[in-house]
Amino acid sequence: MTDRSQPHTVQVHTTTTTNRFDTGVGYTGAGTNRYSDNKGPSTSQVIAVITGLPIGGTLLALAGLALAGTLLALVVTTPLFILFSPVLVPATIVVGLSVAGFLTSGACGLTGLSSFSWVMNYIRQTHGTVPEQLEMAKHRMADVAGYVGQKTKEAGQKTKEVGQEIQNKAQESKRT
Repeated sequence: MTDRSQPHTVQVHTTTTTNRFDTGVGYTGAGTNRYSDNKGPSTSQVIAVITGLPIGGTLLALAGLALAGTLLALVVTTPLFILFSPVLVPATIVVGLSVAGFLTSGACGLTGLSSFSWVMNYIRQTHGTVPEQLEMAKHRMADVAGYVGQKTKEAGQKTKEVGQEIQNKAQESKRT
């Protein structure tokens, strides 16, 4: 085991209790209020309870009436739903598919219109530059044709020179 150089210490924290109606203003401890010895609720708390109780009760009563009405409607309509389900289920499916079809149709129409608009804008933007692009292409083709012609002519001259040289060597070889 390890040898402890300091003994164990215990910390004690004291707490004070408050009156449940105390607002905390001017609190001096032990459940007393500095401004008065009255241990009851404040005036603002009484007014809040007086106005809140009827409003809360009314809203709770309305919630209960809504729940009772919903349960009564469910009890009355459940046999009707069961009785008419052979008609209601296909009707619900048809209405659902119709709504899905209309939404799909609208989405496809919007997509088509936006695509058509994009193509038209693209054509309008490039319309002014097409003749310039064609003119540049013609100049490039002319430059390439001139370059190829020059290389071909140079190759032809070299071919003539090489052919002449071969002929000269052939004639020299015949002489010797």
